[in-house]
Amino acid sequence: MQDENSLEFNNRIPLEELKSATEAIGNELSKVIVGQDDFIKLLIVGLLTDGHVLIEGVPGIAKTITSKLFAKSIDTKFNRIQFTPDLMPSDVLGTSILKADQSDFEFKKGPIFSNIVLIDEINRAPAKTQAALFEVMEEQQITMDGKEYKMPPPFMVIATQNPIEQEGTYALPEAQLDRFLFKLKIDYPNLEEEVQILKLQHHRKAKLPLNEIETVMNVETLLKFRDQIHEIVVEDKIFDYIAEIVMQTRKHPHLLLGGSPRASLSILKVAKAFAAIQGRDFVTPEDVKMSLKPTLNHRIILSPEKEMEGTTPEQIIDLIQKSVEIPR
Repeated sequence: MQDENSLEFNNRIPLEELKSATEAIGNELSKVIVGQDDFIKLLIVGLLTDGHVLIEGVPGIAKTITSKLFAKSIDTKFNRIQFTPDLMPSDVLGTSILKADQSDFEFKKGPIFSNIVLIDEINRAPAKTQAALFEVMEEQQITMDGKEYKMPPPFMVIATQNPIEQEGTYALPEAQLDRFLFKLKIDYPNLEEEVQILKLQHHRKAKLPLNEIETVMNVETLLKFRDQIHEIVVEDKIFDYIAEIVMQTRKHPHLLLGGSPRASLSILKVAKAFAAIQGRDFVTPEDVKMSLKPTLNHRIILSPEKEMEGTTPEQIIDLIQKSVEIPR
């Protein structure tokens, strides 16, 4: 007789394969990456929900290598673009080249044409180059010379930026930030994790980290998982809970700008993915609470007074979440 307390007892959607596949990705990355379990989980959620991820952290804390290893664990194409102040939109999107023998132009696709694209130091490029990403991140296509070029699914942008060194950088505009599902803030490892990093590097000897990662998911399986997440059950009280939290950000006295309807939709998508990777086919308030900070922290703007006091967006999100009654 099946235990009535098991997660699978009332499941209407078969989520065992999805749960084990996402765990396999985490296990692969843990061979190399230490102490970034939440970061890796959110990368997986971003992939499952067709979202883009912005990673903020000081140099040397494995932002780039984690993204590269993550892409290696999925059987997809991967490109890396280093943004610099002299980078032009055509260096990212591609350009039309005259074919002399045919007296016609041929479009040469740029590095953005891939499945998972890592953009290193996205805030190094000027606004014109950043703006070139607007269409492709939102509509998964680019328009060149009046012709549309669709991106192959899946398409995910993982971008990094350094919060410390601001000289020669161009802050991302709000419209650009809003196209990222998550903004993940990565910090230094603790002492125990630092020791483990040193030991892993010592025992690895000359082996490259990339060679230690096995591919554990293909595109067909990923697209099937995405369809399953759409079917996750959400009760009316969860819709009310999400809407109330986002509404509170719009009228909070410590905020200059609150979350948009896109923020509400993002929280809903992420909460459904959190439920799915735990093998559950319904969303709980806890799934919503886990979704709030990474989806809202880049979509709200603090009042100047609170910013000068050193208040963080995460602190305000905590205050709002605690002020809204949890549905029972």
